[in-house]
Amino acid sequence: MARGLRVALLDLLVERAEFGHGGNMEILFPLAEKFSTLEVLLLTPQFQSDDIGFRATQQVNSELIQLVKADVPTWVDDFPFVAIPTDSELQQACAGDVTMQRVALPSADTITLKKWLTNNSVDVVICTGSRRNVSMWEPWMEHAASLLRASAALKIPTLGICFGHQLLCKAFGGKIIRATSRTDSVVELELSEMGLSDPIFTGLSHPVCLFTHQDHVVELPSICVVLGEAPHNSLASIRLNDKSGNLLPVWGLQFHPEVEKNRIARSVILGHISEEEAKAFDRIHDGAVILANFAAEVGKMCC
Repeated sequence: MARGLRVALLDLLVERAEFGHGGNMEILFPLAEKFSTLEVLLLTPQFQSDDIGFRATQQVNSELIQLVKADVPTWVDDFPFVAIPTDSELQQACAGDVTMQRVALPSADTITLKKWLTNNSVDVVICTGSRRNVSMWEPWMEHAASLLRASAALKIPTLGICFGHQLLCKAFGGKIIRATSRTDSVVELELSEMGLSDPIFTGLSHPVCLFTHQDHVVELPSICVVLGEAPHNSLASIRLNDKSGNLLPVWGLQFHPEVEKNRIARSVILGHISEEEAKAFDRIHDGAVILANFAAEVGKMCC
């Protein structure tokens, strides 16, 4: 059994219980299965106060600052704030203990966030989707982008999903635009030569992927390589290189591998999407395989 794992997760979709917390669990399940213990640092910079971000910056060499409700003044109360969340399904997936806590993200630059990641022994960084838009920039996004730049600089396994994919590309100089309409579909990716040999697509020559987004990456940073394209999006999956051209364990996925059919069904019941909207996602997709492949790569690096 591998050692314990510590994950920093930019939890940006908390207002959608199934696509947010539920999606997080789908991302974490394959990691929990591979490691003896799992510790998750949940980061919500979109809600945290300027004061707590400043305090976390000042204490970057100290212990983590666990958030309390007063630290997140714009929290969406449709989803209850819990400082130390639990999930029985995730606990069952892990051989040992699972702990989650909401902590403050320093409102800081890349250099400071490299220190924060190193001092807190973070093994993996994940950035989820969001109802916010990279094309409609907000101040907190710069600190989240700095976290992604820091994780890439430290060669920490990193995964950006939908908004996270766009933010990752933006962080390194890419261009994101907003389309005139949304895309909600499940389609096959056409993998590039690099994509066909990339471990995140192991066992998948034509991966079926679920898309729901309106922002698009239209220009890639020079350090990115394209792994796959969709009919509506030519930059649907990317991976970062370092400045010497060596591949980094950093991936961006415009699609949502974490949106399982049971999550969609429960989102309809909760009223987050309509039955008509859910029809666009009827087709079975390969997200679970892709997340398992990411976990396998983490396992190789973090054992």
